[in-house]
Amino acid sequence: MTVSPAAMADLSLTVDVHWTSPYAFSAFVGLREKGLAFDVEEVALQRKEHQRPEYLATSLTGRVPRLRHQDFYLSESSAIDEYLEEAFPPPKYARLFPADVRERARARQLMAWVRSDLMPIREERSTYTLFYERTSKPLSPKAEAAAARLLSTADAVLAPGRTTLFGAWCIADADFALMLQRLLWNGHPAPAKVKAFADAQWARPSVQAWIAQKRPTYEPY
Repeated sequence: MTVSPAAMADLSLTVDVHWTSPYAFSAFVGLREKGLAFDVEEVALQRKEHQRPEYLATSLTGRVPRLRHQDFYLSESSAIDEYLEEAFPPPKYARLFPADVRERARARQLMAWVRSDLMPIREERSTYTLFYERTSKPLSPKAEAAAARLLSTADAVLAPGRTTLFGAWCIADADFALMLQRLLWNGHPAPAKVKAFADAQWARPSVQAWIAQKRPTYEPY
């Protein structure tokens, strides 16, 4: 389905009240990169607001983020990103996924990987350390092993002198950079090209708009 510009005001995105969810981050960046007007709604995960019947009725999975487009609701960040690409397609709207089928497959592979693996990094370098307070606590052996796998993969997919995964920016760049920043932001060593990639992604206006959000005092989940 292709959507007319008049429908753009009918978009809203539900995010966590602390603005730390890497999944809400992905959907938010996707909306900003598309140049779409959207409202933001916040839910307090620590108060289980995402488990209330009225939220479950539309999100189905009870997860954040949740996109509302007119009377259609969708959760799961990768599904949201792909919906935005199809509902607001290029070239009229900025592209979120590579045009080349193999690059698009690789982008989806990396996005799925950072969502489903590397759990020791996600546990010991949570996004709290990105958006609230950094940590100098040493990584456990398991997290060090996960970090080595992440950096090895980054070295394999990042071409020297390029600050995007492919020839043009895609949403996988933002997702992959956030995972890398869990390490880099907390002082973990990394090759220069990995740092350059992560810094370039962190400087994008869409990402800076997420970083600049005013966050309340943190309440643990």
